[in-house]
Amino acid sequence: MIWLGIDTSHTPLGVAVVKDDQVLAEYKSSLKITHSIGTMPAIEELLKKADIKPNEIDAIAVANGPGSYTGVRIGVTIGKTLAWTLNIPIVSVSSLQVLAGNVPFFSGVVCSIMDARRGNVFAGIYMNEEVVKEAHMSLTELLQTLDEMGQPVLFVGMDVSIHWEQIKEVLGDKVQRVNAAFNLPSAAVLIELAKKQEASDVHTTVPEYLRVTEAEANWMKEQKKNGN
Repeated sequence: MIWLGIDTSHTPLGVAVVKDDQVLAEYKSSLKITHSIGTMPAIEELLKKADIKPNEIDAIAVANGPGSYTGVRIGVTIGKTLAWTLNIPIVSVSSLQVLAGNVPFFSGVVCSIMDARRGNVFAGIYMNEEVVKEAHMSLTELLQTLDEMGQPVLFVGMDVSIHWEQIKEVLGDKVQRVNAAFNLPSAAVLIELAKKQEASDVHTTVPEYLRVTEAEANWMKEQKKNGN
């Protein structure tokens, strides 16, 4: 079985082709290249290198957020378009869970984060590979939750460095962070996670932002102002 994995949910771009549990080719980049420009060429190049034709792909795995609103939409839209065109299954996986999948054997709590600005983060908390919580929350709330769990914590994600001093101040000796090689999402890991989940209907596969978009927030403010 041949899988194509796509992750454009944050600054990094990840694409992978896996055949019968073997990673044929994988692309990772943290360069700030617009995903709308870089994703399809990366997919085409990877398929060419793997000597795989598009009609040989059996399933699509896509990271469906949270992350950049635009980035998430690009990956999900490309995945849905390919799945619909090729008439193959699509499986969507949390982008936070994909990051946590880089460190499956840690004996404690794995916490993946993406910066969400204004002191907030998108965070996933996992223990024994099970989801404890995935949410948009303040960093203060996240650290309080992790501190109360009383377990060793391993942080993963490119944005950990932004908040590392505050994380260390609160969690002290209980906290570690992965090295740089594990901070980039892996589309091959995305595919492994997708294999354990059921396919979703291509027409109902949607991004999971974990918070309202700016347009929705502005609309709600306007409705409240007007007394609706």
